[in-house]
Amino acid sequence: MKRSKKITISIIIFFIVIAAIVIGRYSMGIYFKKKFSKRPPPGVIINIVENKNFSQTLESYCTSLSSKTISYKIKKNELLEAINFNIKVNKGDVIAKLSSKVITAPFSGILGKRGISESSLGSENTIILTLDDSRKVLCDLKIPEKYASILKRNLKLKAKFSAYKDKTYEGIIDSVASRVDAQTRSILARAQISNQDSEIIPGSLLEIEILYNEKNTLSVPDTSIMYEGNKKFIYKLVDNNMIEKIEVKTGIRSEGNLEILDGLNIGDKVIAEGLTKVRPGIKVKPIIQ
Repeated sequence: MKRSKKITISIIIFFIVIAAIVIGRYSMGIYFKKKFSKRPPPGVIINIVENKNFSQTLESYCTSLSSKTISYKIKKNELLEAINFNIKVNKGDVIAKLSSKVITAPFSGILGKRGISESSLGSENTIILTLDDSRKVLCDLKIPEKYASILKRNLKLKAKFSAYKDKTYEGIIDSVASRVDAQTRSILARAQISNQDSEIIPGSLLEIEILYNEKNTLSVPDTSIMYEGNKKFIYKLVDNNMIEKIEVKTGIRSEGNLEILDGLNIGDKVIAEGLTKVRPGIKVKPIIQ
């Protein structure tokens, strides 16, 4: 009897010890969880939704032409004074003094010389003096006929010249042909490009980007978009710096931005950078960009 009582007491003590250990470990877990799990909200870059200009583009190439140009055939032995080439002259300035006459500039421009071989002139005594007004340059573009519905006067365009790679020149479509070329299946359009510093030299090859379907609409950085199959989502900042995952519909992409067609309103705040650090329903530390 005494032996049975001792065994029973031992079993009870054993279970009490096990229970104490389990409860102790559970309590310690809760304690350390509370103490060390209170991490600060992750910092994320926030972008405010606003309207920006978007457009579709059509790329082409062309050769630049002076808006005004004139040439003079001059005999060297008639020159009374040496001609200064590659200088800017104003309308009415004397550009060449000859024994028989004086030549004045009919318009402002850059004075130059056309290189011609001796055989093409019959004598090395002749030079071709040129005057080009290149403050606005022209270029003729051959645009595929499928763009006939969008090609029209005054469309904005951007031009690039390889000598100034980091510079963009602004221009417009000045005129559009009324017929499609049956040989090339293209429409001829003439562009006019601003060149106030005369950096674009006549005869230069230009890269042209025609802008069409321009509109001013809601925009977000393309880094803020998450793709899940055919759907697109974004993290939006709501009350108390909490975030919400919402579906959006997008349109044109331009210079690192995406057009928003549906899902957001102007003034909304969205996460632009730091998507991997967050999930729906958590609190974040917003850093306004």
